Amino acid sequence: MPKKSGSGISRRDFIKTTGAGALTAGLGPFFLFPERAQVVGEAAVQELKKQLRGELLRPGDGGYDAARRVWNGMVDKRPALIVRCAGVADVINSVNFARTNNLLVSVRGGGHNVAGNAVCDGGIMIDLSRMKSIRVDPVSRAARAEPGLTWGEFDRETQAFGLATTGGICSETGVAGVTLGGGFGWLMRKHGLALDNLVSVDVVSADGQLRKASSTENADLFFGIRGAHSNFGVVTSLEYRLHPVGPTVLAGMVLHPLEKAREALKFYREYNSKTPDEMSAWAALLTSPDGHSMVAILTCYTGPIEAGEKVVRPLKEFGPPVADVIQPMPYVKSQSLIDESFPRGRCNSWKSNLLRELSDDAIDRLVEGFRGVTSPYSSVLIEQLGGAVSRISKDETAFNHRGSPYDLVIMAMWSDPAESEKHIRWADELWRAMQPFSSGGVYVNYLGNEGEGRVKAAYGTNYERLVSLKNKYDPMNLFRFNQNIRPTVRKSS
Repeated sequence: MPKKSGSGISRRDFIKTTGAGALTAGLGPFFLFPERAQVVGEAAVQELKKQLRGELLRPGDGGYDAARRVWNGMVDKRPALIVRCAGVADVINSVNFARTNNLLVSVRGGGHNVAGNAVCDGGIMIDLSRMKSIRVDPVSRAARAEPGLTWGEFDRETQAFGLATTGGICSETGVAGVTLGGGFGWLMRKHGLALDNLVSVDVVSADGQLRKASSTENADLFFGIRGAHSNFGVVTSLEYRLHPVGPTVLAGMVLHPLEKAREALKFYREYNSKTPDEMSAWAALLTSPDGHSMVAILTCYTGPIEAGEKVVRPLKEFGPPVADVIQPMPYVKSQSLIDESFPRGRCNSWKSNLLRELSDDAIDRLVEGFRGVTSPYSSVLIEQLGGAVSRISKDETAFNHRGSPYDLVIMAMWSDPAESEKHIRWADELWRAMQPFSSGGVYVNYLGNEGEGRVKAAYGTNYERLVSLKNKYDPMNLFRFNQNIRPTVRKSS
């Protein structure tokens, strides 16, 4: 028999009659989490509200629907409570409230994650998007940022001093989410992943304590937090190492028709074997705004422009391309070149794997698979790794996959939710066709809700070490609405 809540309504009946755990008139605050239904009294909610400097939202409140919406239009979840945190105290109070009342917890930074784990049904969403302070120290080349910042906001502040660190290539992604899963970006071949540039983080763990994690303080937590996202707590501050970059870089893309894709991708592979770490080149199969299937080679060179002109010359000469928009531009602009391809609210379903190699057979399957693409918004992206990424030990951070030369992400994107099935099927079929070329690993930031096996694939040989950390810092799995590392011990509260 399903367990009854204090109001006499079972979890099963509640979901059946109301959808996924919203608050409804006459029921009072009603929270759902995987093991059982839980009722939290109004007095407790009001007490939480008095403890907050930020805003507490519930269904029906003004701003609630806007706050629960995230980038992926496929995600339509309704938390029972949204705490729009104004500072660390709000985070601590929210974590303590969730733990005391056995609530499902989701953590939102930029809300750009494809899996939609920033927002949960029926629980409490700890919303960090208003925590946007940043302090740049140009002398020590460091920056301390709060987790609500986007990369566009971060880059504007650091570039005022001619500095930057590896960050996502879409300016609207959040710094915390990108960094804590790994942090691919144009600077990674020269300076490592975003998480490789973390000096320290502040974390509110499941017991409500604020801990600093660095190489010298809570070093085990620092290992885990660099790659395992919110599995160990809520990160409230990130300290980054910065590097001289720009302010002008050589960036853009060249385009070739799909008929030339095989030749272009083979050239791309050969070209990458000879470029310096200052150069990153990614390839994409996409549909142009006028409806033509194309292959693009996207670039960013962060060294001296004169030297960069020599490095990019082969790209400009091969083909020749039907379009060439590689040119000097501000680094901040290079970080937003593909923003328009990832608008908020479009439906997204991604499949990804790291590649052992970009062989001729792999290229053939990719090109053939893209010929059957079902949406003009869908694309295939090949991200070049190597360089500084590969020169760091795989057991130094939770991010494990240091040896793969490329990452492959198949991005199904579309506008009409009624067409979801065919677009998801296209991505799944192409992903399955590419499995013979996979390293077996996957970049956690690109994972959807794909099951425990895929989470283990994201962490590889580091997984068991992460389980031990979960047992230490979150044995009750309070932070489980994520790419979850399940604890193997259960401690009484």
